[in-house]
Amino acid sequence: MKKILVFGAAGFIGTYLIDELLKQNYHITVSDISPVGEKYYKSKGVPYVQIDITKNEDFIQLENESYDVVIHLAATQPANISSGNYDPKNYVNVNVIGTLNILEFCRKNKIGTIIYASSHRNTQGLWEKIKEPIRESLGRSIKYSGQYSIFSISESAAQDCCLYYQEEFGIKSIIFRLPPVYGYGPHTEIFFDGKPIKTGFQIFIENAKAGKPIELWGNSNRGRDIIYVKDVISAFIKAFNNQSAKGLFNISSGYKLTLKEEATTIANKFWGGSGTPIIIENPEKDNNIEEFVYDISKAKKELGWEPIYSFANMLDDIIVESNKKRYDYLLEKRKEMFKSDL
Repeated sequence: MKKILVFGAAGFIGTYLIDELLKQNYHITVSDISPVGEKYYKSKGVPYVQIDITKNEDFIQLENESYDVVIHLAATQPANISSGNYDPKNYVNVNVIGTLNILEFCRKNKIGTIIYASSHRNTQGLWEKIKEPIRESLGRSIKYSGQYSIFSISESAAQDCCLYYQEEFGIKSIIFRLPPVYGYGPHTEIFFDGKPIKTGFQIFIENAKAGKPIELWGNSNRGRDIIYVKDVISAFIKAFNNQSAKGLFNISSGYKLTLKEEATTIANKFWGGSGTPIIIENPEKDNNIEEFVYDISKAKKELGWEPIYSFANMLDDIIVESNKKRYDYLLEKRKEMFKSDL
């Protein structure tokens, strides 16, 4: 069994990943900056090292161990940043300098593989231009305005750093390009343009449970590519067990989930009212949905991976996980994050 070190382990994807790795009996060390994460993992008996990846000296805590694979999930991203805490330097410090520090740690300790999970946002300029699923070979097209611009710039630089260390030092770098990742835990509230908002996904679910009409704005046939967190986790496991895979991979559903399909499926799964679900369309109101779909043929061919959860299957599993309450830690962690920004 490989020895795996995970940075950013106290986040949404990290929590699901560690849970699955433990089930499969991998040797794991987890790291995060979060003291809440430390309490959670120590209660599960998982080795935890609190590290600020922007501080090179913090990595000394890890140097007595050897690792086969590093999984890099640590990032600063707009959904977690209030307007009061916005500072473009934070994106550079965490996403670029932090990634460089992790890569240097890999080089010094002869760790052969790094998997870096990053957002799809640096393809934003392609979304309206490309009328077919976006392939890895089409590269990037950063939008240099809006809340995702400096984030995309910093993550693109981090990706390039990974590829540089691959060519210069032989550290195999696998980069995941992820669209919105859904699951039980993080989709209650987010920051949008620095202000806290309840997500549309959460609003749809709450209205359905309460038997209230679900209102669809704009063109309800517009849609986007999303993926369930457990499909992402299976991609990580495929990737670090693959001897030849390297470079960039789209890890997505490869399917455009329309607003209408999303709302209808949620209504059918969660409806708490009498009779059939009520869905009201208001095409005159803008829904601001940006359409994008990704080509996943490379991941299928080179990783032997493909998603298994449809949106309906995902909702079924979210219901199961919410009843088990084993990921309630993520809800509490998110509440604490929003409290700290008041």
